Amino acid sequence: MGPRTRKAIGSVGILLFLLFYVVLVSTIGTLLPDQQLIRLIYYAVAGTAWGAPLIPLLTWMNRGG
Repeated sequence: MGPRTRKAIGSVGILLFLLFYVVLVSTIGTLLPDQQLIRLIYYAVAGTAWGAPLIPLLTWMNRGG
């Protein structure tokens, strides 16, 4: 599989993952107690944690060969 094909597949995968992640995070966010500190911590963690699951996909996309 060529680099362009891997990057095209990976790009679609990233978009689908982010769509799923945003829906999941916002759904869970509505279930949180109505306390600003809890929501602040939750959204701070959720807002930075989205990148970790994408690392293997990005590695695969940029692999030479």
